[in-house]
Amino acid sequence: MRRHVLWSTVAAVAAMTVLGTTAANAEGRGDIRITKGVTNNGKSVVVGVSKTVTFPVKVTVKDDSGVEGLSRIDIGNATSTANAPVETDSTTCRKLSVTTSECTAMMRLVPEYFPDYSDRNANDAAGGWCAYGIANARDDDYWIFDCVAPFNLKRAATLTTAATGPSPLSGGKQVKVTGTLSRADWEALKYRGYAGQSVQLQFRKAGASAYKTVKTVKSNSSGRLSATVTASGSGSWRWFYPGTSTTAQIASAGATVTLGPATMRAPYVMHAATRG
Repeated sequence: MRRHVLWSTVAAVAAMTVLGTTAANAEGRGDIRITKGVTNNGKSVVVGVSKTVTFPVKVTVKDDSGVEGLSRIDIGNATSTANAPVETDSTTCRKLSVTTSECTAMMRLVPEYFPDYSDRNANDAAGGWCAYGIANARDDDYWIFDCVAPFNLKRAATLTTAATGPSPLSGGKQVKVTGTLSRADWEALKYRGYAGQSVQLQFRKAGASAYKTVKTVKSNSSGRLSATVTASGSGSWRWFYPGTSTTAQIASAGATVTLGPATMRAPYVMHAATRG
């Protein structure tokens, strides 16, 4: 039987107001408030199919008596439709002033827990998430915060590149670039080809520092990519996928193609047959 997360339900029922504002249904006591929150230093949390991912949730807490710490913190979905097996590793607080502290919770996601965690497809967990919890002050004030430090939980992606061109001595300029775009399937714990996605073919000329987009190609039903282009010179080719709100951005490694100068061909001479 799949397991269920309870805290997100509790937090949703509480429906508190944060970031220094107050509403009729806010729950807490005293003047303690959350004034700021950020997850993973402002970046998305990207999870693959095997590697455990840890990330920080930082909230700035203020109370006139000083901050005691966080007595509860959890991650809940905001726009996604399934839960994720997020666990809390540790919580610490750093004093910024007499009244204000920055409290950090280190969170952990283990991909192998995804398949049995929710009644829904585990991949539905990708999307918008945020932090819920309880902050405590030294004078016993407390504040139950709801949806602080929003972030996107994304499925990791992989992207390969292969480039084949003419012989360096042939003088040809046609280059064929292929590749495959895949993304993490949290139900099966494997990467699967990602179909119907717009992926940019990019080129970096030999000696240049940056890639430039040459054309955009859609992945086929297996996630495969293919394009034939006329190269302007030697350099490196790669694919770049900009990502979505549920799938991570990724650039493939570059594949180098060297174009050589055209070679001179000897003229064809027809010889007349000699009569005997």
